[in-house]
Amino acid sequence: MMLFAHFRMLGTTSKQGVSQNAHKKLRFLPGIVYIDEGGVVGLSKEMRQKTAFELQELFTTTGFPFYILPLEQVLELPTSVVMPVQQQSEPVTGAYKAAVDHFLLHGRKNDVSPEEQENILPCDVNESQTCALQQLIGSAKTLTAREDLLNTLRHHLLVHTARSKGYSKLMLGDSCTRLAVKLLISISLGRGAQLAQDVGFSDSRYGDVISVRPMRDYSAKEIAFYSHMFNVPYVSVPSLHTKTQDKASIQRLTESFVTKLQTDFPSTVSTIYRTGEKLQTAGRSSSAAADGSRCLLCLCSLDTVTDVASALQATLISEQLSHTKIQGPESELSTAEEYCSIKGEGTCRGTGGGVVCCSSAKEVDTPDLRELMCYSCQLTIKDMSSIHHLPHYILSEAQRRHSRSLMREEIREFLLDADEDD
Repeated sequence: MMLFAHFRMLGTTSKQGVSQNAHKKLRFLPGIVYIDEGGVVGLSKEMRQKTAFELQELFTTTGFPFYILPLEQVLELPTSVVMPVQQQSEPVTGAYKAAVDHFLLHGRKNDVSPEEQENILPCDVNESQTCALQQLIGSAKTLTAREDLLNTLRHHLLVHTARSKGYSKLMLGDSCTRLAVKLLISISLGRGAQLAQDVGFSDSRYGDVISVRPMRDYSAKEIAFYSHMFNVPYVSVPSLHTKTQDKASIQRLTESFVTKLQTDFPSTVSTIYRTGEKLQTAGRSSSAAADGSRCLLCLCSLDTVTDVASALQATLISEQLSHTKIQGPESELSTAEEYCSIKGEGTCRGTGGGVVCCSSAKEVDTPDLRELMCYSCQLTIKDMSSIHHLPHYILSEAQRRHSRSLMREEIREFLLDADEDD
């Protein structure tokens, strides 16, 4: 679900910024993107189409280019989405002049050309794509993993849309309240190493497309009062956690905890938010990004490459020892099922001689996705019943990284053998 109040206020500010009467004009022409997630929550095509038409009328009044995209499009994204692209330098004067010329030609007409908008209504979406998307989200066993996976897929589609439409910035509608909740959620999900990028003002993990959060200084209450006093039109759309209990997921529980604490202690949100402002992250070089040292899903730097003496390494060793000490056919069966649930190879069976996978006869070299992900994304993938429900671009990139890793190992072994012969 998009936070429409945030985007409404952001759209109003952008519209005033490109006005001829503005004291400080914006040096870009903004566009609006809405991602329809009705297929995930089980809305009918009629309801999704009705919402799309209402949003289309609302976006048309702004005079900005807008794109209404169903989340099903994430299943057809190219592999380049999960590959950081080096930002290309462009003269600011040229971009500013192009934006001003475009506004002078089209801005006053309050009209958007058909080339500047993309509306794929739910009726145009294939039913098989909706079914595949529901299987993907439904493969996660818990609501916590579903929301985390949904947020990742949504961001992938936003980045792809920005690249394909020529935008270099993503203006997200995260408010101060939302960022305070997100900070605690990230810590609870094991994303402590990525906090600076998840809640900071600027996020440059994708390279050419930078995500910014211009609404981070406004609380949810201030935005609600602004929308009420100025009668800003809105459209309500249910989300994945609509009408769920407070303990349904980590995200829902954290949001409920912060909002209730804010009622009794009004400085709660600001205190958490100011703490997040102090976080910084060390920059990574482009060579490190190209070396495959980024997470396959969130594209953050991998936090699983640690020294021998660390809490994470101790946890991994403990898991390995617990698996090796399992005895009995029932234990073997449970271990095999857990292994294949991670590897995505279907069901398995235990035999007297050990664990045998049902798909081992195929001899398919399936890469272990956990080795290519950060700690938090590992937990999300571990919670899925099968990785084969993931979009093709993610599995293709995983196979590519796995093949390159094997190639590097072969080259290293060849060089070692050559040194020994010399």
